[in-house]
Amino acid sequence: MHVWRTPGLAVAACAVLGAFCATVPAARADTQAAAAGPGVGAQYDTSHVYVSPENMDRFVASFVATFGGSSTAQSSLTITPVPSVTRWQAVSTPVGAISVFGFTSPVPYPFGAERTGYLVGDFDAAVGKARASGAAIVVAPFNDSVGRDAILQWPGGVYMQLYWHTTAPHAPPLATVPENRVYVSPDAAGEFVKDFVAFSGGKVVSDDARAPGVEIGTPGGTYRRVRIESAFGRMTVLVTDGHLPYPFGRETTGYEVANLAATLAKATASGATILVAPFASSGRQSAIVEFPGGYVAEIHAGLAAGGSGKL
Repeated sequence: MHVWRTPGLAVAACAVLGAFCATVPAARADTQAAAAGPGVGAQYDTSHVYVSPENMDRFVASFVATFGGSSTAQSSLTITPVPSVTRWQAVSTPVGAISVFGFTSPVPYPFGAERTGYLVGDFDAAVGKARASGAAIVVAPFNDSVGRDAILQWPGGVYMQLYWHTTAPHAPPLATVPENRVYVSPDAAGEFVKDFVAFSGGKVVSDDARAPGVEIGTPGGTYRRVRIESAFGRMTVLVTDGHLPYPFGRETTGYEVANLAATLAKATASGATILVAPFASSGRQSAIVEFPGGYVAEIHAGLAAGGSGKL
């Protein structure tokens, strides 16, 4: 279930997004990776956020206050191939879109484990390519009122959702492309990177075997960091031994902003908590924030682009 394709809300969502998208500046060419593959564009991909229904209003208000943008109204829906009920809300910001779910029924397995929803141009071909590239199809394709869905599991235990629209959506690029932050073990890292690159048609843009450990909460140490770009956007693969202090590993998305200090000030003013204070590494200033309802996110800015995180 995504901002672009929700049963009964597609028209309303597009109306909200149309007003929002007119205000989004054109993205830098180097942030909008395009490659041969099933992806359509990062602006159509959403991070999936699961919160309790009573926290949805506070979470959405804080997220929009932090990053800007707009949201649809909440609606009660069935988004799974078996009976279930969730409150749903779509949020669009210049730095990425999210789908927010607040289940009022038990959550059917494995929903809640998928970190993202990726729009594909040819659904059957994308599912076939995912399987051929090494993914397991853990939720077989199913229909909804505006398209089709499936959930994949990649080596290392990485879940994601693929979706397709009967009527193709249209949206301009994002101001900045978020990064899907994937934590995997050394045992699975090589296979995961190989398989996802083969599926996405993307490329490895960097593979640092000795990235600074401060980036995963272990100052003085090192770890392997692989960065991938494809038509799905950005992905950062963090290869660790699992000895991670909280909250590292809990964040599934990293959001790039123009000014980290200003963004963190907006976040805390709207009820979010800074879990990891700003730190500099590898040309960026980063922090980790928990929003009301428990959603944990990494936020970063380039040091050369106003990334000072001093509050």
